Amino acid sequence: MTWTKEMPAHPVVAIAGATGAVGSEFLKVLHDVDFPASEVRALASARSAGRKLPFAGCGQVPAGEFVVQEMTPESFEGVDIALFSCGASVSKELRAAVTAAGAVMIDNSSAFRMDEDVPLVVPEVNPDDVAWHNGVIANPNCSTIQMVVALKPLYDLSPITRVVVSTYQAASGGGAPAMAELYDQTKEFLDGKTDDELTVSAFQHRIAFNCIPHIDVFLDDDSTKEEWKMVVETKKIMGDQGIKVAATCVRVPVLRCHAESVNVEFAGDVSVEAARAALAATDGITVMDDCATNTYPMPGLLAGTDDTYVGRLRKDDTVEHGLALWVVADQIRKGAALNAVQIAQLLVPTA
Repeated sequence: MTWTKEMPAHPVVAIAGATGAVGSEFLKVLHDVDFPASEVRALASARSAGRKLPFAGCGQVPAGEFVVQEMTPESFEGVDIALFSCGASVSKELRAAVTAAGAVMIDNSSAFRMDEDVPLVVPEVNPDDVAWHNGVIANPNCSTIQMVVALKPLYDLSPITRVVVSTYQAASGGGAPAMAELYDQTKEFLDGKTDDELTVSAFQHRIAFNCIPHIDVFLDDDSTKEEWKMVVETKKIMGDQGIKVAATCVRVPVLRCHAESVNVEFAGDVSVEAARAALAATDGITVMDDCATNTYPMPGLLAGTDDTYVGRLRKDDTVEHGLALWVVADQIRKGAALNAVQIAQLLVPTA
């Protein structure tokens, strides 16, 4: 079933999980893009109800403070778009209530990404897929989003046959508690505490001054679920089940912005010059690639930005038609909140 309810030009927007790291970023992004909302509701769990959140305004909603409301199935009456960042279990629990109310759920969790009836959308790559939603659109995994943004203009030059990617993922990918742990643990480490004395709860091991090649749970083939997500989501978003993807996902002691080392193999020849030109001409991509001036993207310097940044573009001579590149994006912005709001923008009719 394809959704038939018409989206108003000035929709009512609900932020589900408004007090979390991505939820608070939703509010910033709505302001930054001046989303044409007629109303914005901030929803969260009962323990967060009553909190006040500042909002700079957007559309017909003036700047001011929101009082967070407890999220219940009744919260979505009169809502047109519900931006969800509450975890998969909550999304699954509330899906029926959201869609029954006539709202479109744009979900940031992994709950529905691989469902056949749910589009998995990155607006720079497959915007037309929003046309066949039936009330739910999934926001992809953050590490997948930035990679496919960089891959799409290259794929348009020649079909991609294989991708090998190693990620360098920021602590904020684990949410606000993970960011706090990086801060606190770094201080503890510098104060001379031993590994046995450090507070370790958000990650499997110490994250301060360390890299952890383990994100999400291990699967039967000894890959992690995060790596599996990059494999299957890339195929779905790109609309090509033939792309082979090998991923290794690593948590690093960076606060915000994921980085990725990506090696791409094509069906035909793609020159560095043609690839650079295609990337530079793509909205949402900034090329930072000048070895002579040590210019390349770095996660520590790009926090809070919206683009996907590409550098270190060069030939990969280990395969017949290969390129190597380095990709950086803020995974709370483009990897989560911004991508979801951009999906919402696709749903709103233009004059």
